[in-house]
Amino acid sequence: MTFLAGNFLFSQGFQVNFQGQKQQGMGGAGNALPLDAASVFFNPGSVSFLKENSVNIGFTPTFANTLFEDANTTSIGRTNSPMGTPFSVYAVYRKNEESKFFYGVGIYTPFGSTIQYEDAWTGRFALTKLQLKSIFIQPTVSYKLNEKIGIGAGFVYTIGNVNLQKDIPVQDADGTYGHAELDGKASGFGYNVGFLVQATEKLNIGLSYRSKVNMEVAEGTATFTVPSSLTANFPSGTFSSALPLPQVATLGLAYKLNDKLAFALDVNYVGWKAYDTLAFDYAQNTTSLIDTKSARNYKNTLAFRFGANYALTEKFDARLGLAYGLTPVQNGYVTPETPDANRFNYTAGLGYKIGDHFQLDASVFFTHLKRTDTNLETNLSGTFTTNVLAPGLAIIYKF
Repeated sequence: MTFLAGNFLFSQGFQVNFQGQKQQGMGGAGNALPLDAASVFFNPGSVSFLKENSVNIGFTPTFANTLFEDANTTSIGRTNSPMGTPFSVYAVYRKNEESKFFYGVGIYTPFGSTIQYEDAWTGRFALTKLQLKSIFIQPTVSYKLNEKIGIGAGFVYTIGNVNLQKDIPVQDADGTYGHAELDGKASGFGYNVGFLVQATEKLNIGLSYRSKVNMEVAEGTATFTVPSSLTANFPSGTFSSALPLPQVATLGLAYKLNDKLAFALDVNYVGWKAYDTLAFDYAQNTTSLIDTKSARNYKNTLAFRFGANYALTEKFDARLGLAYGLTPVQNGYVTPETPDANRFNYTAGLGYKIGDHFQLDASVFFTHLKRTDTNLETNLSGTFTTNVLAPGLAIIYKF
């Protein structure tokens, strides 16, 4: 038999849009509305319009569960994934109010998740566990050209880790299936640029571009647990691969109706088409363990994010948001790693100012998605139903 490596997948289901609590409460919109230091991520050009130096630390525990119903056997498979841990840290600084330069840094996690299925589920030969971690580190400079226009750019260095596990359809004397684990560290480079225009006293227009980051796994570790008679067929060793994290272009609009109420709309164009093939190169090949090239055929997608911020009092802000995202996963390519579908995201948030220097922001996110498909490579056929709940909290210090 030939071993077909599993897939390091990270489509919309693994694209984590939790980069700022204020923006999360507004459906993830924040390109044209500079609310806090999280603008380092959303639009470096808008950073120059911030009023204060600040440090922003946020964390969004994420709880996701997936149910799989097999179309052929009617068996049920469930996930028992651990809590996700996306976080963000931002800091922005300018020398004085007359300075046109704002300097910033962001450390955030725009891609990453863990999905783990219960033991002996029907798709065990496709996946038992996938963990993807990525941390983006982005030093940033923003410059205010005049009272109406700001520009900015950030260099991105990315570090990460990926761990994939699956069972192998070979058994030992007591009926235990073989097991494969692929683990590797990855790194890559990219950039984030943007500008903001205050078209009128009430209307802002923003545009930003986050480049593709090609995460290179130079020397990962492949570990195979198989019956002793098959050890030569599945030699543990090293492998190499590359994981493309897609480019994102965003057009943002923000409209301040009055001193209390502001609206924001972001339209994201995500370049998932770069992820058309996934290849693994093993240091040692056998008739059972060969280098693989698996077609993924992802397509570029759009996402629409809309939200509102309302100042209830001098201390309290309330936020609501709605987002709609199109899946990049085409029919025939749905996998247990990305049981993805077109989706609506529902969000809400609350902000509270503590004196002159501190602020707390909280948000909550919920989405439900359902996808039925038959994978062309593995023939796994059925329906995935997923629910995700993510409450978040951030503290901001202004100085």
